[in-house]
Amino acid sequence: MLSERRLEVLRAIVQDYVGTEEPVGSKALTERHRLGVSPATVRNDMAVLEEEGFIAQPHTSAGRIPTDKGYRLFVDRLAGVKPLSSPERRAIQNFLEGAVDLDDVVARTVRLLAQLTRQVAVVQYPSLTRSTVRHVELLALAPARLMLVLITDTGRVEQRHVDCPAPFSDTSLADLRARLNSRVVGRRFTDVPQLVQDLPESFDLEDRATVSTVLSTLLETLVEDTEERLMIGGTANLTRFAHDFPLTIRPVLEALEEQVVLLKLLGEAKDSGMTVRIGHENLHEGLTSTSVVAVGYGSGDEAVAKLGVVGPTRMDYPGTMGAVRAVARYVGQILAES
Repeated sequence: MLSERRLEVLRAIVQDYVGTEEPVGSKALTERHRLGVSPATVRNDMAVLEEEGFIAQPHTSAGRIPTDKGYRLFVDRLAGVKPLSSPERRAIQNFLEGAVDLDDVVARTVRLLAQLTRQVAVVQYPSLTRSTVRHVELLALAPARLMLVLITDTGRVEQRHVDCPAPFSDTSLADLRARLNSRVVGRRFTDVPQLVQDLPESFDLEDRATVSTVLSTLLETLVEDTEERLMIGGTANLTRFAHDFPLTIRPVLEALEEQVVLLKLLGEAKDSGMTVRIGHENLHEGLTSTSVVAVGYGSGDEAVAKLGVVGPTRMDYPGTMGAVRAVARYVGQILAES
């Protein structure tokens, strides 16, 4: 275990390196921070931190930089995230409240996160499996062709065309719509299959095949992989940090193009809790020079999806974590009120 003084020295090294982009020396530390000890003591503390793998010497200069292990200890020992100012909070609220639908909410969230953190922002669409049904609409397009519209509690709308095995009357359609909504509205998507399994039997014999077809389309919609959708923005921000990546930012850009990689990164965030993955903690080879800050968002305690940012390990962790958490909270409020 490191002493409190050495933790303070590590904290000062991280803060200075993030702020100046330059390796940090003992003289600079004692001048900028009230560490209460001599430069010689600080040099000794830095030697111990280097020996333990928390800092490293990038080249022959006297300065040191934090390692992945050093950043991890810094993040784990954070007393709290940096709170946003009142104008920042108002700006977030006003910007997100102007959204007209779920796609707009996600698009605005991506832009906002990228601007606030100056990193790459990633936002996952609300997961269908964690959503509840707000309404199921059935519309007649032709005597034997319907449109099924599924609306979730998060404002997500899914539309499917249904080709019926036989013509379906307006009366039967209204009956099916009413009975279907009475069973599934307000219920979790995972519960729907069981709730509707005996519904066809309650209809006249000539309508049962069509009812079964509509239900099949509904159930397919609930389990389709389209729920694994996300939006990414602010990739150009990486070019500002080109010198933070050992050789080139190309592996990072290639990793960011792989949706499966991003979904896995976000998926590691548990419920509404904050997850910070630093450097080599990211198992994908292209992201070992980056850090990922992710959190769940939703109405209430349970997350319906994740959002976060990807940037270099030389990141303002308290500020980034504060921004990500604040945006997630506002997005959750908007979905709850929509």
